[in-house]
Amino acid sequence: MRRIRDRVPSLVDDDRGSAPVEFVLVGTLLTLVTLAALQFGLAVYVRNVVHDAAVEGAYHAALADTSPADGAERTRAIVSRTVGAQYAADVVVDETADVATVTVRTAVPLFGLWGIPGILEVTAHAPVESFR
Repeated sequence: MRRIRDRVPSLVDDDRGSAPVEFVLVGTLLTLVTLAALQFGLAVYVRNVVHDAAVEGAYHAALADTSPADGAERTRAIVSRTVGAQYAADVVVDETADVATVTVRTAVPLFGLWGIPGILEVTAHAPVESFR
């Protein structure tokens, strides 16, 4: 009986074989942090692309010889070409007497390019030109 009690502390204090376990735990954590940083970068990229497309569409819709539908189509074309057509589904152009406004409602990518639709809303304004 005395021998078992003397051997138990030596088994508990033995750290042989702990390096592979630590490697797996730390490697998993670093992989998750890296993937989260990449996903955040993708979300910021999509937001910037949608915003720039909305600005371009607003300026295009505000030209004297174009219509608001042309601005919406320009916005859809830019977003579809850069990040995909699913991000260009909800584009609304509103033109008042002196301002063209383009609003894009789209998804924020949460896992790859998949996300919850309608979370991100971007609005851009441009002064309307006239021939007068």
